[in-house]
Amino acid sequence: QEQLVESGGGLVQPGGSLRLSCAASGFIFDFDYYNIAWFRQAPGKEREAVSCISSASAGTSISYADSVKGRFTISRDNHKKTAYLQMNSLKPEDTAVYYCAAGRGGSICQGVYRYLEVWGQGTLVTVSS
Repeated sequence: QEQLVESGGGLVQPGGSLRLSCAASGFIFDFDYYNIAWFRQAPGKEREAVSCISSASAGTSISYADSVKGRFTISRDNHKKTAYLQMNSLKPEDTAVYYCAAGRGGSICQGVYRYLEVWGQGTLVTVSS
């Protein structure tokens, strides 16, 4: 069974850092064929795309939401079948449940999220003093 498991969430003070991990298991195809996207959903708000890293065949291109550019960094380790989201200079408005998702559709990192095939269960990030 294809599965994604996020970890690394927690409580952090404003200005602090966290690194989220997204570990894949049971994938039918090699992990490097998948585009990986991070989303977040704050209480009472709609889910928001945060960042995306494409598959190797798509050039491992990276994109970020304007709200996190310069503060968040997405990366992947295909040998470990894991993607990461390094979050620095965290703000209270970054508080949300963070989800990772994977899919092979080539346009996922251009915002065509219907091609996402697997979602994680989410990890809570709380930024508060």
